[in-house]
Amino acid sequence: MTTRDTDDRIILAHGGGGELTNRLLRERIVPKLANPLLDPLNDSAVLERPGARVCMTTDAYVVQPIEFPGGDIGRLAVCGTVNDLAVMGARPLALSLALILEEGLPMSGLDRIMDSIAAAAAEANVPVATGDTKTVERREGDGVMIATAGIGEMREGARMDASRIEPGDVVLINGCIADHGLAVMSAREHLAFETELRTDAAPLNGLIAVVLDTGADVKFMRDPTRGGVAGVLTDLTEATGLTVEVDEAAIPISRTALHTAEMLGLDPLSVANEGKVVMAVSANDAERVLAACRGQKYGKDAAVIGRFTDVAPPLAELITRAGGRRIVTRPYGEELPRIC
Repeated sequence: MTTRDTDDRIILAHGGGGELTNRLLRERIVPKLANPLLDPLNDSAVLERPGARVCMTTDAYVVQPIEFPGGDIGRLAVCGTVNDLAVMGARPLALSLALILEEGLPMSGLDRIMDSIAAAAAEANVPVATGDTKTVERREGDGVMIATAGIGEMREGARMDASRIEPGDVVLINGCIADHGLAVMSAREHLAFETELRTDAAPLNGLIAVVLDTGADVKFMRDPTRGGVAGVLTDLTEATGLTVEVDEAAIPISRTALHTAEMLGLDPLSVANEGKVVMAVSANDAERVLAACRGQKYGKDAAVIGRFTDVAPPLAELITRAGGRRIVTRPYGEELPRIC
């Protein structure tokens, strides 16, 4: 791949959530649509209305294969959209669902995906309120692509703003990283493991509501999907002008995921997750947030993994298990293509 290739035409890596995605958005897309709602490039936009603050998000799902250990494209679409609202401090109210069905998709496969969508929506307690269905000719054998949108009501007092983060604040995550991306890759490449990797795709609005109900000063939340935890940490250093030091030994990861990432030559920090939330929290409230997370189904392995400092220049820095240090960077393209 040459620089000319990435400048002259779209390549698959432009959709990976890394540096190429960032450049595509900031150089080609956002400037033509610039407005105060879009410019922050948050997971969702907050619309201020008299007496109400409404949150709106949209997403598209092109995962391949469409079914993988522990989930499928339907569960992924519901959970991803619900989570994009919840991490902004919103209560998800309703979703829209657009299905693009490829010619040749077995009806039995469609039935399984629709059952999964219904189950995930019921678990999140968020209805699918409207939608659309289109069909396309046979292409790459994907079967289904999904586009979603969601609306939510902002919680009173919720202020998810990276500019509020200060030195001494801590970084938390609600559980083990890298399971989703590695589960999809294992299904795609027909890899087998003694302990099967499963996607972590889950609706986090219940867990996040419990955390916010504690009254803890949660300053920032984001679900580390494309680009993984590394992408979120890099974004935070750029947004705050602070250094974030992350303790590798504190990051929850299963032994299977760690060994799989090593075998594939991947950095687990850069692998996508679909049931995780990274939080920046006042140090005084860290234990309260951890306790709230650990009392929930999707937060039992929650951990403090890092801390913000005013060390210059601002970097995301990993303190390794061996006691060394390395800089955490945003992935360039997409190490694992089409995983969400």
